[in-house]
Formats: sequence, structure tokens, C-alpha cells
Amino acid sequence: MTQPVAMITGGNRGIGLAIARELAGRGYRLSLGLRDPSTLPEDLQAVGPIITAYDASDATAARRFVEATLEAAGRFDVLVNNAGIARDLKLMPEPPQDDAEMEEALDALLEVNVKAPFRLTRAALPALCRAGSGRVITLASLSGKRVLGLGAGYQMTKHAAVALSHAARRAGWDQGVRACAVCPGFVATDMTSHHDDLPRHEITQPEDLARLVAEVVMLPNSASVAELHVNWRYEPGL
Repeated sequence: MTQPVAMITGGNRGIGLAIARELAGRGYRLSLGLRDPSTLPEDLQAVGPIITAYDASDATAARRFVEATLEAAGRFDVLVNNAGIARDLKLMPEPPQDDAEMEEALDALLEVNVKAPFRLTRAALPALCRAGSGRVITLASLSGKRVLGLGAGYQMTKHAAVALSHAARRAGWDQGVRACAVCPGFVATDMTSHHDDLPRHEITQPEDLARLVAEVVMLPNSASVAELHVNWRYEPGL
């Protein structure tokens, strides 16, 4: 049987690293798109992944990543849109934010969190359709389902990520593609390390999220999960 191949962006740390380790442990060959390939941990280097330099802010990176994977493996079965950034961008910041600073933050959020996964999903869909049971996992957030606090920019992009996942689900459905928007709350990664009030041992761990992602990926076409909401605390409606 041909070994399945999983493409993952940002697979060298945090949630992406945990997903890469979990899928490798379940028999998947890895194709990793990394901004800095030299930072890949030794245990993942040891499994012999396909490694492509991937900068989410580069409009040409998606095609290169897909082409490099196909050249090395001849196919791929899973795409994990994991790479993302967080910026604190409010509608009414206090103190007021300079317009130029606001535009820079908004452009960066849209480029990495929205445009990059759109490009990559679009480039990957033909090969995923050929696979017959292709999977698209997009790391969104519970911030893509509701807005808590005064943030606006990050939340906008994660709502867009959920919409992208549903669009991919519809576009590839008849060819066996199943897409899922994974929407966690706070996860114990570097991205949340500045939240001093978070109990690190209580919030969702990357490894737990990775196990859930792997289960969704390996479900048959007849059991599609469109959205996966994961929270470490009780919130009404979630």
C-alpha cells in the first residue's frame, strides 16, 4: 500500500510540530513547509521528511511547496494549514494606535492568516481530488466563531479561515475531499506565552489537539467533521 503523505505548514513548533509528530507516528510521510528549515527538531529530521522553505507572506510559496511535494512523493493526501500569526489589533485601542502601524498589523494578519492558506488550498486541491480521500485541515480558532474582548484583526482573519475551510469542503466534496476547520481556544504554545493569567497546565495542550486532528484526518469519507471546536473552559454555546 502506498504510504500517505501529509503537507503541513509551520511544522517545526507548537501545534504544527505536534501534528507532524502525531501523523508521522500513524504512518504518514511528512512534507513540511518551514520558514526556517534549520529549526526542525532532530526527531522529525530522523523520519526523513520532505522539507521546503515556505514563507507564508510570499505569494509564490504555495505553488512551490505543492510542486516540491509532488516531485518528491508523487502525491499527497492531507494538507494542514497551520502557519499563522497573532497581532493585537483593536477597533478602539487605548492609547490610540498610529494609522500606519494599524495598516502594517492588518496587512500582516491578512497575508499570513487568510491569503496564504487560500493560496495553498487552491494550489493543493487538484492533487487532493486525485487522491480520492483528500483531507484539508485548517487551523482556525474559537476566535473564528465568536469575539471575546476588544480584539478585531486576528478575529476577522480566523472567521475567514473558517469560511475558507467550508469553501474547500464544498469544492472538493464530489472528489472525496473532506475539510475541517479546527477551532481551539487557548493552547499551550509560544503564541499564548505572554498571557500570564493562563494556567498552562489546564489549557489545551498541542499534543491533545494533534490527536484530535489525526482522528479527523483518518475518518472515512462517510464521517465528515466540518468544524471541530476544542475548549479548555466552559463557554455557553461552545
